[in-house]
Amino acid sequence: MSEVGTVPAVRCALVTGSTEVDQHHGIRHEVFVTEFAIFSDTDRDQLDGRPTTLKGLGFCGEVPAGTVRLYPTSDDGTEWLGDRLAVLALYRRRHLGAPLVDFAVSTAAERGGHRMTAHIQLGNVPFFESLGWSADGPVETYVGLPHQPMAIDVRRRAAELGR
Repeated sequence: MSEVGTVPAVRCALVTGSTEVDQHHGIRHEVFVTEFAIFSDTDRDQLDGRPTTLKGLGFCGEVPAGTVRLYPTSDDGTEWLGDRLAVLALYRRRHLGAPLVDFAVSTAAERGGHRMTAHIQLGNVPFFESLGWSADGPVETYVGLPHQPMAIDVRRRAAELGR
């Protein structure tokens, strides 16, 4: 029997090895530099080289199609920031965004995190609210665009997800 029309499974994992690092950065470049022109040459910054910065990849089947980056912002590891959430245009209707966000939240919780913050483009606020995030201050300019600071209790969300 043919499997024509089946949707590949979605999964998320931390980047391991140089090939996945290249895939992670390639997706970010495609989305943030080429497609949306948020950055002119590269979206890479000093945070990418820190040993505490974690990079996630989201897969549709075996195809790397999305990214997320996360890192602790407090010395005790209880506060985290998530950013560089990106899904390639061809895969945006495959529902990869929510698993990537929840993966970042669960990963922070597994590493002792209590709270995660993020700078969310205004059009994406309802999506984040649907995942349990709340506004965390007034709208601000981040990378030259208006963003809503948002936050989530990562331990509570991880428990809701059964992780």
